[in-house]
Amino acid sequence: MQIDGKPWRTIWRNQSGGIGIIDQTRLPHAFETLTLRTLDDAAVAIRTMQVRGAPLIGAAAAYGLALGLTEDATDLGLERAHRRLIETRPTAVNLRWALGRVVDAVCALPPEVRVATAFAEADALAEEDVAINAAIGRFGAELIKEIAGRKPGQVVNILTHCNAGWLATVDWGTATAPIYQAFAAGIPLHVFVDETRPRNQGAFLTAWELGRAGVPHTVIADNAGGHFMQHGMVDLAIVGTDRTTRTGDVCNKIGTYLKALAANDCGVPFYVALPSSTIDWTLTDGRDIPIEERSGAEVTHIAGRTKDGAIATVQLTPDGSKVANPGFDVTPARLVTGLITERGIAPATEQGLLRLFPERARPKG
Repeated sequence: MQIDGKPWRTIWRNQSGGIGIIDQTRLPHAFETLTLRTLDDAAVAIRTMQVRGAPLIGAAAAYGLALGLTEDATDLGLERAHRRLIETRPTAVNLRWALGRVVDAVCALPPEVRVATAFAEADALAEEDVAINAAIGRFGAELIKEIAGRKPGQVVNILTHCNAGWLATVDWGTATAPIYQAFAAGIPLHVFVDETRPRNQGAFLTAWELGRAGVPHTVIADNAGGHFMQHGMVDLAIVGTDRTTRTGDVCNKIGTYLKALAANDCGVPFYVALPSSTIDWTLTDGRDIPIEERSGAEVTHIAGRTKDGAIATVQLTPDGSKVANPGFDVTPARLVTGLITERGIAPATEQGLLRLFPERARPKG
């Protein structure tokens, strides 16, 4: 995607041998990059959300494992690096998937060739993510085109939650890929951007990247989405997901469930865009997905830019008030209109997903 006319990805290998990333904790008020040089650098970047979003977490973890092997390529070093990274974020299934993929690629090899193989596998994973998200964009853009065809000359209004944009992936994004492709095709559209408290990924990140791409958008308070749906001002909702069960239950940033309920009540189509790596084929019930409990400071405090341009953190809540901060919630499949994958759009059911991914069918007998 473009930043001030220059193409960027969210993660890359640089000439010094490190891994470059955009520090997303600095956005939207500052655009800064960092170089990850060690296993610990990668683990900290994932845990503190300098990189975030399920697909990007997977890519960062893959590169992190390769960095870990540069420190110790023995079986013990491989085990240590895997353990260190797997503990950083419990909800996003891409983390486990990406680490497993790199481990499978190197575990049978002698230590002296493991580093090169691990980096090559991480590179391949990153390139596949770009292609997958572009395909999600093509399928999802058709939904937007269909709506535009039913209201010629009018703007298609789309609501999204959190940041499932290109900042959450290696490139393109999941929920935003259809938006970018439809916008590039000349379809008049507008995006309602949920602020997404408590970390404000919508207000900070989605609004920033849409603005850089020139896509018309409006940031709204999280509780305003239902109001706009009630008044016929939203044509469809598209969100991302950090883990989806084989039966179509969707785990995404906290607040997604409430938007799905409002969409269902108002007759607004509610789609989830996801790469197949985000599907946890071992789970049939979203209630079994582990929900990350994040620091209460994300709720009690907020950071922003002051009038003089300084970045300041202020406290919102009274001293002594208890805080709960679940990072995600689960939207039941019955509230999901469809799942937009790299192979097409499926109903949010096991049968629907298996029609696109027949290789995941369970053996009979």
